[in-house]
Amino acid sequence: MTSWDPARYLRFGDERTRPACELASRIALVAPRSVIDLGCGPGNSTQVLRQRWPNARVCGLDSSPEMIIAAQQAYPDQEWLLANIVGWAPDVPHDVLFSNAALQWVDNHIILARHLFNQVAPGGALAFQIPSGAYSALRSFIHDIAQDKAWGSRMDGPRAALTMEEPNVYYDALAPLATSVDIWETEYFHVMESPASIVEWISSTGLRPFLAALDSAKEKQRFVAFLTERVTAAYVTRSDGRVLFPFKRIFVIAYS
Repeated sequence: MTSWDPARYLRFGDERTRPACELASRIALVAPRSVIDLGCGPGNSTQVLRQRWPNARVCGLDSSPEMIIAAQQAYPDQEWLLANIVGWAPDVPHDVLFSNAALQWVDNHIILARHLFNQVAPGGALAFQIPSGAYSALRSFIHDIAQDKAWGSRMDGPRAALTMEEPNVYYDALAPLATSVDIWETEYFHVMESPASIVEWISSTGLRPFLAALDSAKEKQRFVAFLTERVTAAYVTRSDGRVLFPFKRIFVIAYS
């Protein structure tokens, strides 16, 4: 996996944190004792959990050294763990396993969801949100550009980098184990300054594997230029000069 850039990620920190706030607010647990944020990034979602449950022990976990260092620097008095979600198993189950836009970077979601649920303490919850598996215009543009003959042979890995299943897959995986499962979708319309801002948004997340597969700065610039051209044509500039960026996400809460 390519390295992460916390500063670029946080350029849209408010927009990236909103789904974490929505997910945390819907978890029907009053006073969990232990909470872990899986894929905590630079710690923005972890602060949502600390505000939601100020008396809980809250830990942030991420596999990116860059993200963990950023979280430690921003919140030095908090608990951070450098570890991979895949195969992670605590010595003691947690009351809340929470993940905000991280599990899409892991494959085999049926196995993953069941494994994570098995780390939930009795009476606790597994809660996560990921981008919707339905292809957005932006994601379609990236995959179309990736087929260019100049680099198409290098794009098999990037095209398979994200895993996003339909809501029914998560229900079928978790319903036999859980006392109840809550699933919903929310489509956000983020107000962006320009089409280039949309490209900047995705460049720090879903576009990263595609750019990392390219050999030179010139190739990267060409890929980004193609994407910016398509985004400019597809996303209409509103009367105030800004652009609406629709982004649909899947939310899942499974209670033990």
